Amino acid sequence: MRALLRLPATPPRRRAVLAAVAALALPALLRAPPAAAPPAEGQPRTADPAARGVPLSAFPRVVTLADGVYGYEEIRQPGFTTVSLIVVGTQGVLVADGQGSPAATRTMLERIRTLTPLPVKWYVVGSDHGDHTAGNSELPADVQYVVHPTSLAQLRRDSAAATGGRRVVVPPRAMAGDHEVLDVGGRQVHVRFLGRAHTGGDLMVHLPAAQLLFMSEAYLNRVFPAMRSAYPTEWAATIDRALALPGVRHFIPGHGFIETPAVSREELVTFRNAVTEVIAEVKRLRAAGRTVEQAVAEAQWGAVGTWFLTSQQAPVAVRRVWAELEGTLK
Repeated sequence: MRALLRLPATPPRRRAVLAAVAALALPALLRAPPAAAPPAEGQPRTADPAARGVPLSAFPRVVTLADGVYGYEEIRQPGFTTVSLIVVGTQGVLVADGQGSPAATRTMLERIRTLTPLPVKWYVVGSDHGDHTAGNSELPADVQYVVHPTSLAQLRRDSAAATGGRRVVVPPRAMAGDHEVLDVGGRQVHVRFLGRAHTGGDLMVHLPAAQLLFMSEAYLNRVFPAMRSAYPTEWAATIDRALALPGVRHFIPGHGFIETPAVSREELVTFRNAVTEVIAEVKRLRAAGRTVEQAVAEAQWGAVGTWFLTSQQAPVAVRRVWAELEGTLK
């Protein structure tokens, strides 16, 4: 049996004051959702939850980024995070990037309802890949989509090819330019296309007042650069444009952990350098007369080779960079 800790008796007048304070605070505590803070700067820099000391039971989790702005981290196979952005305005909620299944997106929407009773009214397609869009059938039927024309075309192709009852939601229209401003009530949300990167239509969400940029899959924090539909050289240039945006302090990835503002910039620069290192290694092997398959087998990745998904994504990256160098990239 656990021993009870006995505290000194509290005077009656003090008990009354404490009771009044508790009565005021308790409803707010009950309403407050469980939310994690961004990790301390001494945190191990890795996308691996185990190496980072975060149990899988901690997910999904909400990370408070600013007043009414949240990151949502959920685990996907083979064991790293997919990140969504949640922005709460006075008129409704904006979500940038969903999750990889209807069940996972349903869970995210349930968690949003613990943050606010307001409906999800806007959805930004940061990435058109299925690990971010496969659950979009769970979104409200009247949600307003913001999607790049290239991503819209890809979603149409994916929908036409879908089998086995899988449903790919195709937004009704694409954005007209490279920059769209949404008023979600009390705050402006800037949706930006800064160039091709992980896909041909990567969109980013810029919140100037919060000094924050959600980069979707254009920023993979300590995850080997995944290039099956990427534009490698343009990807590095797109990251440079993101880093040059005035006033941005906090860069939020589409995969990997959300960091503190200072660490997020450092890690984005590290990821940008990883993209250029991958390109340089493929160039070296091609110049040495290797075939593409020899390059896949012989590539040396250095520190980047310790990152998450290297064994899966490195061969894909070699072939994609090779196609860029050959001038056959579509």
